[in-house]
Amino acid sequence: MNFLYIFPHPDDESFGPSPAMFQQLQQGHQVHLLTLTRGGATKQRFRLNFSVEEMGNVRVQEMQKVNAILKLTSMNILDLEDGGLTKINPIELGNIVKEYIQKTQANIVVTYPQHGISGHFDHLTIHSVTKQVFCELQGNKEFSFLKRLAFFTLTKPETGVGNPNAKFSAESEIDCIIKLELPEINILKETLHCYETYKDVIQQLDVINEIGNKVHFEIWNENYKPVIHDLTEHLIL
Repeated sequence: MNFLYIFPHPDDESFGPSPAMFQQLQQGHQVHLLTLTRGGATKQRFRLNFSVEEMGNVRVQEMQKVNAILKLTSMNILDLEDGGLTKINPIELGNIVKEYIQKTQANIVVTYPQHGISGHFDHLTIHSVTKQVFCELQGNKEFSFLKRLAFFTLTKPETGVGNPNAKFSAESEIDCIIKLELPEINILKETLHCYETYKDVIQQLDVINEIGNKVHFEIWNENYKPVIHDLTEHLIL
């Protein structure tokens, strides 16, 4: 199977999805990552006294370290405006998404859920655009390889720790839970540690404990109860 993960910023792939991506690669799947911005507009740049361009360069370097760990099938980082995806014509964004679905022959596309987890406008925009493109392409013979749209998400932690501003999916909305063994949990730690500029944020949000040993997904227009444990389950190419 070919997976295409689509996120707005460097580090989106490491704040939870990376161990699932690693597991999929280990299973022999093709895993592609498309990141739409270089992430230079983050507020962390003020602490580091970096310009947007300088911060973007640093975050790209950090993301390349992540790729060295995961060994993705492909990783593409675009230079759209960080924090400004809502300003871009959604048709243009949709064409970019469509281009990479075609380029990677993606069977399964993964992006953020409707609440975007953090509520960041870029997260909300890429959810909306990707879902629209997926719905548009269903039934298109040229894209008959495209089978499933999934949303990486979080459920509310039982301990009450983590990001107090995070948005969560209800348990009833979860369709797939990928269980993590120690090697995958270590991958989560390793990929997060690549983002040295976000070290304090990662600790403050308690990301590692928040993810724990499970990665949760909603699946668009499908409903699995009991949940499945692999995003390729029930798919026939």
